[in-house]
Amino acid sequence: MLIKKPSDIKPSEITPPKHYKQRRQFIQSGLGLAGAAMVPGLWLPGDAHAAREKLKGVVKSPLSTSEKPTSYKDVTSYNNFYEFGTGKDDPARNAHTLVTKPWTVKVEGEIDKPGDYHLEDLVKASTLEERIYRFRCVEAWSMVIPWVGISLAELIKRFQPTSKAKFVEFTTLYDPKQMPGQKRQVLHWPYVEALRMDEAMNALSILAVGLYGEVLPNQNGAPLRLMVPWKYGFKNIKSIVKIRFTEQMPKTTWALAGPREYGFYANVNPQVNHPRWSQARERVIGSGSLFTRRKKTLMFNGYEEQVAHLYSGMDLKKYF
Repeated sequence: MLIKKPSDIKPSEITPPKHYKQRRQFIQSGLGLAGAAMVPGLWLPGDAHAAREKLKGVVKSPLSTSEKPTSYKDVTSYNNFYEFGTGKDDPARNAHTLVTKPWTVKVEGEIDKPGDYHLEDLVKASTLEERIYRFRCVEAWSMVIPWVGISLAELIKRFQPTSKAKFVEFTTLYDPKQMPGQKRQVLHWPYVEALRMDEAMNALSILAVGLYGEVLPNQNGAPLRLMVPWKYGFKNIKSIVKIRFTEQMPKTTWALAGPREYGFYANVNPQVNHPRWSQARERVIGSGSLFTRRKKTLMFNGYEEQVAHLYSGMDLKKYF
């Protein structure tokens, strides 16, 4: 079996042009709802077959961008989710094996209310908001996605962090039977990401449970994923099963795998190039052809006004 490390995955494999033009159709017949979890007035994330079910009680957020969203097809068929393969269309083909109901999130660390929380309980006590956010991947492609989620700050308050809680660490499900990509040591599993506490408490930070007003598809990180829109995509961890509050900065998956290429902060910064390509411009998926002129990358992915104060006095080329 060929084992690939992040350093020897070719750029052509990470973003193959043929995948942009010839995405495989992944939505098969029979994707109707079959027993999704439900509480009064609200659909909750169910299994893979609930991928096109509407979420109810969703409030439009004023934090949304006014840009036109990327098509549902592109959003759900062009993904990075190495737990299901390194190709852009692998997650859409393989993620049907993930069972997302029931789903429990373990919350631990420097908090007063640790425990195992059912996803239904976390969601039904929160306001579901649709937030149309820019999404920028480190491979220099971008989308505009209408996420549906809950405020991370409001959720954190419910766990009552202590004064020692300086960081929030998130962990993805580890189950190679459900996630066949974990059978290959492309990364050190399970996938781990983290935020500084003030980043997690920023008004833009959400935990997403849906997109386009519908239950989050498996390939997009069902049933619960992080979304911090001013950071590169790899920071937005998927299929979360554990949240841990720590005093020390956690060791995160990509920062360990490629410390020269993937820093802890992962802020979208056009002045900091990836060692193998420029981050100064980006290709917007779904807008024109491969030959369409790329757009200029915005500092903090266009959210500078909302988040620049978090990094006041920091050298953002050193702490990238």
